[in-house]
Amino acid sequence: MAGTTLAPGTLLMAGLLTALTSAQGLLTSASKSGDGYAYDFATVPFLAEITKFLISYGLLRRQRAADPGSVRITRDLRTVALFIVPSIIYMVHNNVQFFFLKYVDPATYQILGNLKIVTTGLLLRLALKRYLSRLQWMALLLLMAGAATSQINTDCSQGRVQGVLHAPVMGYVFALVSALMSAVAAVYTEWVLKKNNDTLYWQNMLLYGFGAAFNFANLAQSKVAAGGSWALLHGYTPVTWLVVANLAFSGLLVSWVMKFADSIVKVYATSLAMLLTTLVSISFFGLAPTLQMALGIVVASCSVVLYYVPPAALAAVPEAAPLEKAPSGKLPW
Repeated sequence: MAGTTLAPGTLLMAGLLTALTSAQGLLTSASKSGDGYAYDFATVPFLAEITKFLISYGLLRRQRAADPGSVRITRDLRTVALFIVPSIIYMVHNNVQFFFLKYVDPATYQILGNLKIVTTGLLLRLALKRYLSRLQWMALLLLMAGAATSQINTDCSQGRVQGVLHAPVMGYVFALVSALMSAVAAVYTEWVLKKNNDTLYWQNMLLYGFGAAFNFANLAQSKVAAGGSWALLHGYTPVTWLVVANLAFSGLLVSWVMKFADSIVKVYATSLAMLLTTLVSISFFGLAPTLQMALGIVVASCSVVLYYVPPAALAAVPEAAPLEKAPSGKLPW
């Protein structure tokens, strides 16, 4: 089997997505005030959706002004309605995550969360009839193992070893449901973006317009239930705005990857982002490196090579340099 062919610009976009996904966790932590947030965290995805919508609208107008013939827009209601589904899936998935966290500790949550790597591959095969080679399946399993290994903490300095994967049955049930919902969201979004040749900016407007509407409904419901203030920007700082901007631009990169590459590229980008966050934390925030982190990074790196490099190139043996001729009766060295 030939290696996976990537669209021009995919490596750049995947690299940017990895960097922004890694930065999201760091920025979110930096935006904390003490042990919590001075702002309403539910406003962040809402403002990010609005930002993505406005950027997409501006880029669509720019493209239309530069080359009207290149803009393709489908306003058929059936097609437009398809873009509502991702918002519903993500809303349900967020609720599943909440119940998932009720039954497991944070370490188990992070480790079991890597199940989405395999479920995405399975759903690509079942839903989109995209077949992966045995080598690529091995690569995905290695990625899952590497990501999980890097998150296992066996620090014995306190006289005890952290227990992992110790959870009630419902914890594993919600882990599986969460992994499936994540895969469904990714694969469906890829399918709907590739369903026709509409301009990506128009498709983004539909995705993020509906996303903003659902996020506002969720925000309104929480405000009414809690009887809280409607001052949406209360407690916002420059760092909070960076969180919003980072989330918005990473979302735009995800839609590009889904349109012109595939869900597996997104899986690799988000998984490698976790490892990048670890390296940044070691370099700048005093996180102690562990053997598990090193092994996880090595295994995940090998997974990338196995998945994307053609098997023939992996199996090729470098040709030996020809020996220089030596004078008769003498060794060449």
